[in-house]
Amino acid sequence: MWPAYWYCRHALISLLHAGINCCMMLVMRNSPSNIRTAAKEASHERIVDAAARAIRRSGYDGTGVADIMKEAGLTHGAFYAHFASREAMLAEAADRAGAEANAAAASVIAAVPPERALQALMQVYLSKEHLESIETGCPISALGSEMPRQSPEVRRAATRRIKEMVDLVARQFPDWGQPGAHERALVTVATMVGTLMLARAVNDSALSDALRSATLKSLSLAKPASTD
Repeated sequence: MWPAYWYCRHALISLLHAGINCCMMLVMRNSPSNIRTAAKEASHERIVDAAARAIRRSGYDGTGVADIMKEAGLTHGAFYAHFASREAMLAEAADRAGAEANAAAASVIAAVPPERALQALMQVYLSKEHLESIETGCPISALGSEMPRQSPEVRRAATRRIKEMVDLVARQFPDWGQPGAHERALVTVATMVGTLMLARAVNDSALSDALRSATLKSLSLAKPASTD
């Protein structure tokens, strides 16, 4: 009887210890410090999201700390708990805007057969909907003319995302991996971005439509045939 009792007692103690450890983990997970950290991270995300929209809507120079904090639902004084400077916020905003645009482009590509991916991407990028969606659209076409006057950290963030976009386009060419594919991707991205900038700049809707239509036609004709 003694060994059986001992084993039962040992099992009960082990279960008790496991329960205590589980409770301690839950307490630690929900401790005030962890809750504060999670709240701060959520606030940080709101600030960056608001800034990523604002730079596309109003430009870098038109994006102020006070307005961003208000849009994020936070006080102006809380800003420096998240960023060392306004430029640091703008750099994160540039990175976030570029990441969102590249993710949207990747979603377009993933939704169609590979042989139609590049055409689909060009159609969406040069669409009227994208033309009118400055706040949530591609930051390159919305902010390209402002980039030379921005800080090195903002330009680094934007450059990294531009390179990602070029690589994404290059992978859609049949000869991806060859120098020619990368060169065509550079031309394709530069042409799409430049066209959208011009189409937004003019106050003639017919000219805006013609610019986008002509570019789409030209880029479609320039696509190399599949090597399959």
